[in-house]
Amino acid sequence: MSAEAPTDAASGRRRKVFIETYGCQMNVADSELMAGGLSDAGFELADRLDDADVILMNTCAVREKAEERIYGRASQLLRFKYTRPEVILGITGCMAEHLKERIAERAPYVDLIVGPDAYRRLPDLIDRAGCGSPIVDVRLDRSETYEGMSPARAGGVSGWISIQRGCDKFCTFCIVPYTRGRERGTSPREVLRQARELAEMGYREVTLLGQTVNSYRYEDVDFADLLRSVAAIDGLARVRYTSPYPVDFSERLIDALAELPNVPNYLHLPVQSGSDAVLERMQRGYTVDQFRRLVDRLRERLPDLALSTDVIVGFPDETDADYEATLRLVDEVQFDFAFTFAYSEREGTFASKRLADTVPDATKQERLSALIDRQEAIGLERYSRWVGRDVVVLAEGPARRGSGWFGKTEDFKTAVFEPPAGVRPGDLVTVRVAAATAHSLYDAANKVTAP
Repeated sequence: MSAEAPTDAASGRRRKVFIETYGCQMNVADSELMAGGLSDAGFELADRLDDADVILMNTCAVREKAEERIYGRASQLLRFKYTRPEVILGITGCMAEHLKERIAERAPYVDLIVGPDAYRRLPDLIDRAGCGSPIVDVRLDRSETYEGMSPARAGGVSGWISIQRGCDKFCTFCIVPYTRGRERGTSPREVLRQARELAEMGYREVTLLGQTVNSYRYEDVDFADLLRSVAAIDGLARVRYTSPYPVDFSERLIDALAELPNVPNYLHLPVQSGSDAVLERMQRGYTVDQFRRLVDRLRERLPDLALSTDVIVGFPDETDADYEATLRLVDEVQFDFAFTFAYSEREGTFASKRLADTVPDATKQERLSALIDRQEAIGLERYSRWVGRDVVVLAEGPARRGSGWFGKTEDFKTAVFEPPAGVRPGDLVTVRVAAATAHSLYDAANKVTAP
């Protein structure tokens, strides 16, 4: 242990940090990054809240309910300061960047407010915290990609690598460009370093992360180049990526997706709406017809491609006709699954400033419920096509219910199966599908668990 390792003043032991993560995969990756930086600085990572000297909540600001959840959780965590006033409580990530001083007003017991570009400085910020006013560091940095910092990996089958930070799209409903800053790519050497590190640790799958991952560029390297380089690393059975943007699919990228055997036949492609008028108000940069033609190009080159998407209903001024257009597009494209949302205004976005939230909440919920029902029916039909066929599953471990194991198929479907003798997490297992729901596939031994 370094002589400079941070210690608790009373006991002399190394200070322990517990990190709770909320939100997307990018936040999971950032929590690993913070944990790695703190570990390198001499902190220990706590397995339990009761053991922690520092408690960090790594937050999301995409949806209003996420913020309310964090405030509620922060008030719950205050109990640790009652018995040990020296405990440091911090809020990091997008909510810290978005709300800044408001957090200090609403939760004055929070000691640290740290934005997503300040994680290198986190050890020093913790050392300075707890002496009165909260320490606030939310400065955005257009050059920060955290090159050279190694995330703390807990071990497992799948790992994350952030290849891009920030976003330049400025969709009118989205707060991300304001909380994570402008788009910048991580250098290929850093991405490859982390990918090789994961492979050496026994990870079998990596997911390349970016807000608009296929717009990645670093000097003369684009996403197609990077994807080919990562896919060539020994030991990686699968290389995934999320989330691409519909506008930025080059023919070079589609060629790479079609040619690389360990890049799975699955794509998350957010459409958001099936109405051109709504897409224009969202400033998405494409039309419904352009989206359709992209799907056709992808399915022509990638047979059996599985598609998922994001859809928002109830965007400002969405009419019944706009909503019906979205339902028609969902019917036409036949997504395998979808993440669906009722629009909620996010303070600080263009939409919150310039577009009145005109659709009643009751109408939003009616539209959302009907959309979910429609997509559930489509999902069941898409998943049922695999009944009687073999799928290759990347085994992850015991399922939550029953005696079976679970894992992901190549096209990102969850499969539940009876594990063959000697199977280990990370093995590729061939499974004959006997039953399906709108969300999972089952072998014959486990099909009784299907609803």
